[in-house]
Amino acid sequence: QRRIWFLHSQPEVELETVTVNVTIQDFVADVGSELFYRNTQQVSREIMFIFPVDSNTFVHSFHATMGDTRIEAVLWEKEKAQQLCKTTPGLENFRCLQDQCGLWGPVFACFLGTLPPNGEVVIHLCYVQELLLQPDGAALFCWPKDLFPMMKNFTWCFSEEEDAASENLHFRVCLKSAHGVSHVIINGRNSPLQYTAPDQTSAQVSLKLPPWREDLNLLVYYRGSHALSAVVERGDPKGQPGSLLGDPVVMVTLTPNIPEVVPNPGRCGEFLFLMDRSLFQDAQVPTEELPHLSSAYPSISPQNTLLFLLKSLPLGCYFNIYSFGATFKAFYQQSVEYTQESMDNAVGQISSICPDLGGCDLLGLLKCIYSTPLLPDHPRQLFIFIQRKISSEEEAVMDEVCRYRDKHRCFCFPTSNCGSFNLSQAMALETKGECVCIHSRMEMASEAVKCLQQALQPLASGITLHWDLPPGLEVSIIRKAPEMIIQGYQSSIYVQIHGQAQDPEVGEGAVTLQYHVGSQSFDHTLRFSLYPSPDDRLPVHCMAVMQLLGTLACEGTSGAQKDIWHSAVKSSLSLGVLSPFTSSVAVRMKQNDAWKCDSFPPDFSMLVSCNLVPCQLLWLRGFRPMWFKSTQFWMVQTCQFCLDALSHKGPGSGTLTQLSSSCKGKEKLPSWVFLKLVALQKANGSWSLTAALASALGLSKADVERQRPSEAVQLTTWATVLALVWLHQYKWKVSWSELLEDKACRWLQDQPEVQLDECLAAANSLLGCIVEPSIFRT
Repeated sequence: QRRIWFLHSQPEVELETVTVNVTIQDFVADVGSELFYRNTQQVSREIMFIFPVDSNTFVHSFHATMGDTRIEAVLWEKEKAQQLCKTTPGLENFRCLQDQCGLWGPVFACFLGTLPPNGEVVIHLCYVQELLLQPDGAALFCWPKDLFPMMKNFTWCFSEEEDAASENLHFRVCLKSAHGVSHVIINGRNSPLQYTAPDQTSAQVSLKLPPWREDLNLLVYYRGSHALSAVVERGDPKGQPGSLLGDPVVMVTLTPNIPEVVPNPGRCGEFLFLMDRSLFQDAQVPTEELPHLSSAYPSISPQNTLLFLLKSLPLGCYFNIYSFGATFKAFYQQSVEYTQESMDNAVGQISSICPDLGGCDLLGLLKCIYSTPLLPDHPRQLFIFIQRKISSEEEAVMDEVCRYRDKHRCFCFPTSNCGSFNLSQAMALETKGECVCIHSRMEMASEAVKCLQQALQPLASGITLHWDLPPGLEVSIIRKAPEMIIQGYQSSIYVQIHGQAQDPEVGEGAVTLQYHVGSQSFDHTLRFSLYPSPDDRLPVHCMAVMQLLGTLACEGTSGAQKDIWHSAVKSSLSLGVLSPFTSSVAVRMKQNDAWKCDSFPPDFSMLVSCNLVPCQLLWLRGFRPMWFKSTQFWMVQTCQFCLDALSHKGPGSGTLTQLSSSCKGKEKLPSWVFLKLVALQKANGSWSLTAALASALGLSKADVERQRPSEAVQLTTWATVLALVWLHQYKWKVSWSELLEDKACRWLQDQPEVQLDECLAAANSLLGCIVEPSIFRT
């Protein structure tokens, strides 16, 4: 993910000099920056600083200086801050910004006022950020190209240009890791990596020239395996022992190793399909979308997508289907196990979904789902199909999703004209899911099944941490371990270490990560120092405070939690960490009158008497147009035309009779045969030898029975091999049938004494196919 900072102003206010100091410890970055801007025009400019934030980025210090004026953002308890804001002029600028800005989502914004001709403004911004894990195991730190000084007539060939750049670019990165720093990759010209410790646990590197028209991407590689890493940070000497600020805090980053091939993976999970009922309003496909086909073809509808998803689910999982509009409705009161009976019942209910163009109560539906307890060993994954705009409830929806982001994944499918695309993208991002823009209903089923295939990949679950600390020390969990971790992602938890060690000579602790993937169990143990070197900025404490306050805001504060709440809010104010219980307040004052904020903001009466400046955490509702390309439009559009003909009674003979009549004259099209095969496949992946199946394959039932390799081969086995061979032969026509094939293969492998080679030879001969034995993959 890429987050952009920018000074919201006229382009004539140029960024001339940048100083950035970054300290990276494993997967946490502490960034201090100074940005020097100048108004190069002969007219004054009103300027505003806007900084997008997310759940992994926390601003803890901001101030700006213009001449002898200093504007500083401080935190105050929310109720008092709201009273201050009522007396602050200029807040209408923020309300205008919310609807007109090109960005979407939460931002930190501060109105800086008017910058005169040739005037200068210096922005000081410090923030802490969790870094994302890359597929090759690196930690990725990004810095946007917008925050590099403009290099005019710049070439990269001569040293004098590099010397000129060094005058206005000061970019230094310090690296620390108990694993040891291996190397870095930077897409800009940089100094050689210099180690600052004999054991190579710390190093530094400087940027000499920024990337040309690109964001800076800094990849940090550590030594050895880092399925488990820990950053220990001492408490603030000024903090009270026993408090969150005064005690050590540990940030543990979990990156479980998930094997690609897992014996008996037990593909289990809870799959919830959420369908916007406005998608069901227009079942007709515009003729211009189908230039190569007659308008007499049956219409395409989202019911098709639900059918394919249901047929692709594995036995042993749980599922439910919800439709939402002004109200929401579930097929079942709670998720049910996937069996032949429940699948047939759900297929029968698909046609009962009625169009609804009223309101959109996605928020109410999500609250209902999240209030339902998780099923043990069945990770929850949501597939959300949406067309209409959520509008005023976007922020509340995101709050709800973020609250449970460690407990589920969201796969979102907004249509190309959906007003909630940004919301869909944010939901997927926060939960480590996927967001796919759907341009036509012909894409919907194929893209959804691809995401289902991704959702069925092995993941780490049953995650637990066990701590081994010297006698006298204990841990308090600030952020719990997640319910699941997906391959290629990491999750960070935070704990507070409190107490007094009985033996001060014991300077190490240990933590053990345990989890399972399918039926396999794994564990990793990491030893860490309890007495690291001090860090004045306390980045790990900042993140821990933010996580704790977020948890308390979600759960409410009972009587037993009051002390924790007061301690956390006090730490929030001391560290400058914005939280659900605090708000930003900006104060304008002369430099010589500026107060020094050592541990607390100035008192309330002092703020009232100062010149207040609009400064808030805003939720922007802008939309930046995005363009998408579909490389599979032609491939999948012929695979979905007549699913509407499926009867609500399930895939019985009546359904196929109706389907066959609607497909009369088109039996040679593989897509129509595929449709029939999908309708006939059972929940366990097999097919029964029926006249309907034989007809779908262009054969008679008598011919199929006559060509059975031997009487020892069960009719169901023979029918399943035939259907599987046909699917495999035409998978280039239907590229997303792999899940259906997987189910058939697993069923065949579970059958005793099956002569697969003999059945394959007979099926190839009967169908005129050339399919290799590798089709029966394990």
